[in-house]
Amino acid sequence: MLTKSGALERLFEQTGVYNEALEGETPDFVIDPAWPQPLPNGWILGQIGGLYVDQHDHVWIYNRPRTLTNEEAGALEPLEGATNDDGQPVNALGFARPYGALADCCKPAPSVLEFDADGKLLRAWGGPADPDFIGVRCKEEDGCLWPNSEHGIYVDQNDNIWLGGNSGKVPDKPTAWTTNKEGADGYLLKFDMDGNFKMRVGGPGKDGPDSNDTDSGFGGTPQLYQPADMVVDPETNRLYIADGYGNRRIVIVDADTGKYIGHFGAYGNNPIDDAAAKAAGPWMNDYANGNSKPAFFRNPVHCVKIADDGKIYVCDRGNDRIQVFDKKDPTLGTQCANPDGTAGKCGFVTEQLISEHTNTSVPGTAVSMSFSPDEGQSCLYVGDNSNMTIYILNRDKLEELARFGRSGQMPGEFHWLHQVSVDGAGNIYTAEVDTGKRIQKFIRYGEEGCSGTGSATVGGPLAAK
Repeated sequence: MLTKSGALERLFEQTGVYNEALEGETPDFVIDPAWPQPLPNGWILGQIGGLYVDQHDHVWIYNRPRTLTNEEAGALEPLEGATNDDGQPVNALGFARPYGALADCCKPAPSVLEFDADGKLLRAWGGPADPDFIGVRCKEEDGCLWPNSEHGIYVDQNDNIWLGGNSGKVPDKPTAWTTNKEGADGYLLKFDMDGNFKMRVGGPGKDGPDSNDTDSGFGGTPQLYQPADMVVDPETNRLYIADGYGNRRIVIVDADTGKYIGHFGAYGNNPIDDAAAKAAGPWMNDYANGNSKPAFFRNPVHCVKIADDGKIYVCDRGNDRIQVFDKKDPTLGTQCANPDGTAGKCGFVTEQLISEHTNTSVPGTAVSMSFSPDEGQSCLYVGDNSNMTIYILNRDKLEELARFGRSGQMPGEFHWLHQVSVDGAGNIYTAEVDTGKRIQKFIRYGEEGCSGTGSATVGGPLAAK
């Protein structure tokens, strides 16, 4: 019946790969519209600040329960003893509840959720929506201070869960679920898979960004400022942090102690000139003046990934580009000057502009990246948060071979695409913020990797057909 109705044909056509290069081959994809499975307990997801597929092909997401609207959290009842300025009872999000719950559905899900490849929920813990977490398993006296805005999740080779945060300040109107009352989210938290706290790197940001700080955070760790993403190199146990929305660097620390090892900015530059970067203004100031190689990362430095061959990929989202570095270069992370962006200097390898003309209110394009699981990881998938698509690049040349996903709210489309991650079968998982508030699974079929020649220009309007 589905075949005769044309439903499956439309599904493949509308959610598959398009804009294919004439001489390129890529995997193809189709949306799984019934993924994930329904959540228990009347839970609903808010914005998804992080998503990562671990070594077991389990999908971990980092939910923002405090981004739900009044109606979305309609079943969240009044909090005992909590009132607003008018004396009305309010729920934990600060919404008035003079008559109790608004509706039969829904309640915020906990912040950390683990799904299997079929979309079944396996674990859920953490954050203010988990009543047995803050002050019980996450105690501030132990160093566990939950961020005000969840951002970035990573699962390392030892199944440790790393979490970040990107709030720039304490909310003007705190609620019962305001967790960090000391400043900006300037730290990472490390847990085991069941949500038991293990370590903190950094601390609440009170003095503003400093992209060259090495030891002002908790326990002598580097002071971060709104970190966005992180990855552990299993060969060296080094933790690379995309730091972030306030700072403009990749900082390297020991994954067991959090102690500083090194840091670098665009083109491997160290130290980083925060004042010059701030004075330069938005990307379009440079772009309009013909400067396509700014010598600094613009906020946000939104992702960091490590390929099997030792190449480090950075989302320089504020500059509409990605940059590539070599972890094996001994100068990477050390004091080193490379203002002209010379390849082979300070650990810098190459870069690629991503839809370079983009000038939206939410800065930048390159929001997240992931690699295909074939030998050589021949595909690089780059998510574009402003143009709402995923570019398929051949990783060796950084040329565009195809795209999938478009702006919209139907299955397979994106509204504020935020995270991209790939499992061992090549299936792609995505997450959205703003009003998107969802996760999606794209099933891979056909080719396992990328080959051929594509366009050296990544992004841009499609040619009319």
